[in-house]
Amino acid sequence: MLALALGPALLRGEDLATVGQIDAGTPGWIASAQRDEIMPRCFVDAARHLTAEGSLAISGSGNPLEYGGWTRRVGGIVGGRYYKLTAHYQVASVPEERRQVVARLDWLDPAGNRVAQPDYAYETTEEGGWTCTVLNVPAPAGSTSVRIELLLGWAPAGTVWWDGISLEPSQPPPDRWVRMGTVSVHPRNEPDKLGSYIRELDAMAADKPDIVCLGEELLNAGGTVTYTSYASTAEPIPGPSTARLGEAARRHHMYLVAGLIERDGHALYNTAVLIDRHGKVQGKYHKIYLPREEVEGGLTPGSTCPVFDTDFGRIGLMICWDAEYIEPARALGYQGAEIILVPAAGGFLDLLKARALENHLYVVSSGYDVESAIIDPTAAVLFSTKAAPAHKVIPVNLSQRFTDSWMGDMRPRYHKEIRPDIYIPTPAPR
Repeated sequence: MLALALGPALLRGEDLATVGQIDAGTPGWIASAQRDEIMPRCFVDAARHLTAEGSLAISGSGNPLEYGGWTRRVGGIVGGRYYKLTAHYQVASVPEERRQVVARLDWLDPAGNRVAQPDYAYETTEEGGWTCTVLNVPAPAGSTSVRIELLLGWAPAGTVWWDGISLEPSQPPPDRWVRMGTVSVHPRNEPDKLGSYIRELDAMAADKPDIVCLGEELLNAGGTVTYTSYASTAEPIPGPSTARLGEAARRHHMYLVAGLIERDGHALYNTAVLIDRHGKVQGKYHKIYLPREEVEGGLTPGSTCPVFDTDFGRIGLMICWDAEYIEPARALGYQGAEIILVPAAGGFLDLLKARALENHLYVVSSGYDVESAIIDPTAAVLFSTKAAPAHKVIPVNLSQRFTDSWMGDMRPRYHKEIRPDIYIPTPAPR
């Protein structure tokens, strides 16, 4: 390991309340790796910097095994207190930036032993040509110091430059309470199926939900549905049904998610629509995975998994058969969705739980032959029912951390370690 005698804007390890330039010649950052054979090239690059001193650079140097970088141990940590790490970086020739560029905090006891699992920074913003990543977490009980780790992994042709680095005491993030709601409505043989859902919304309005998930194919749902009837019940979005949903959303000042069959030119889609608190269509999602019956009914599958920012957080939408597969929920979680809302005619509660657990987010379903449910990021079912009519509103705090003693906080860890490069293997040459 090589001791480095200068660096960019850094905290003083002796005084966590002070963040600023360290004096030239003050030791602190160390280049390190688990083994010499995987050691990257670590150097100070005076030609590229955000601050005035130069940046901490890491290069793969042609080694496909490379994993390592810059570390610095900082004392004065108090267990239970929040600390905020801020780090800026630029990259060149790094194909999977989220996975291969790592900033994390490794918490240590007085003897230098790890006291809990490291915390990973994974959310980023762009600032003046640099990517900024911020991590605000509590120090685990028993920690008295922390090792800041700025790393590059498995990028033989890549280089990352780190600068604008600070660690400082901070405050816990503010609570972000959201009242999530679901309905269970089975309007068999009713002439106004959409009206049945709106009446249930009126009944639950006293619980003041922020967002409510309604069912799939609201105009088609029920015992008389035939897959050849899609064309006769499809309508544009915005259209008459979204106008009725919008009036209910505006009346109760809530977001709504509902399933409709959409006509767009010659195409028919199984669509989940998001209505905002003002009754406007904020966005829509076309069902990615169509079962055979819907294909034979003339529907066209969607091709994207959009996320939507609300006044309480980021959400994603899926529909019914999508829950059978990992990709839609994974795509939504990868884009930062905190809640996935799922209008569903049928399916399996266990699969909805799996999508919540593996992506570490909330899932809210409104079912017909599957449960209407609210599921937390640990796959705990907070509510579920197949009874109808029924509804439920549950408040959750989106700032709550779900940590495991063996794995740590899995939401950031999962999204840092995910391997999109191996999902579809490259065919071998013939």
